[in-house]
Amino acid sequence: MHLTVIAKEPRPGFAKTRLCPPCTADEAGAAAAAALADTLDQVDRLRSAMATPPTPVLLFDGDPTHWARPGWCVVEQRGDTLDQRLANAFDDLGPGVVVAMETPHAVARLGAAFDALHRGVDAIGLAVDGGYWAIALANADRRIFEGIPMSTSHTGLRQLTRLHSLGRSVHLLPAARDLDNYDDLLDAARRTDATPRLRKVATMVATNVEQRGSCRAGE
Repeated sequence: MHLTVIAKEPRPGFAKTRLCPPCTADEAGAAAAAALADTLDQVDRLRSAMATPPTPVLLFDGDPTHWARPGWCVVEQRGDTLDQRLANAFDDLGPGVVVAMETPHAVARLGAAFDALHRGVDAIGLAVDGGYWAIALANADRRIFEGIPMSTSHTGLRQLTRLHSLGRSVHLLPAARDLDNYDDLLDAARRTDATPRLRKVATMVATNVEQRGSCRAGE
C-alpha cells in the first residue's frame, strides 16, 4: 500500500492563491512550503511507528527537485482536473491513502485509515470547509472521482455519497481544518499540534498583514 501526499509546488503565485489578498503571493507561497514540509515530516513519523509501513509517495504538480526525500517515490500528477488526478493516482498506485499537503496536524489520524483498508473498507476525512483532507481506497475505481466537483462547500459530502452509491463501505476519519483562506491561516498560527513550521510562518504572515492594515488605517 502507499501513503501519498498530493501537493502543488509551493511557489509564489502557484500555490495557496486563495490566501491573496490579504496575503502577498510570496507569503502564500511561504505558508504552502511550511505546510508541505510539516506534512512530509508527519508522514515520515507515522510510517516509522507502523509495523508494516506503506510506501511513501509525493504526487507532485511542479518541479519536485527541492521536495524529493530519500526513500520516497515521486510521481507527477496526471489530468486536467483534481478528480482526474486523483483517479489517475489510484489507477497508478493501487490501494492506499492520499492526503493533502496542508493538514499536517491530522496526518497522525491516518493510522485508522490503514486499519480500515486492511479490512477492505475505504476511508475519508472531511474538511471543515466542506471538502476533504484525505481519502483511502481498498481498490481503485475511476467512478469514485469522475465528475465530483472539487473545491466547493459540498465536495466532501458529494464524494462520500459517491462512495456509498457504489456500494463501498466507508470509515469516517475525524474532520480537520485545511489551509485555504486567511481565517485558516490564523487558525494555523494558533495550533500547537505537529505544525512547527506552519505555525511559525502563519504567525509571521498574520503579523505582516496586521501591520499593513494598521499602516493603511493611519494614512
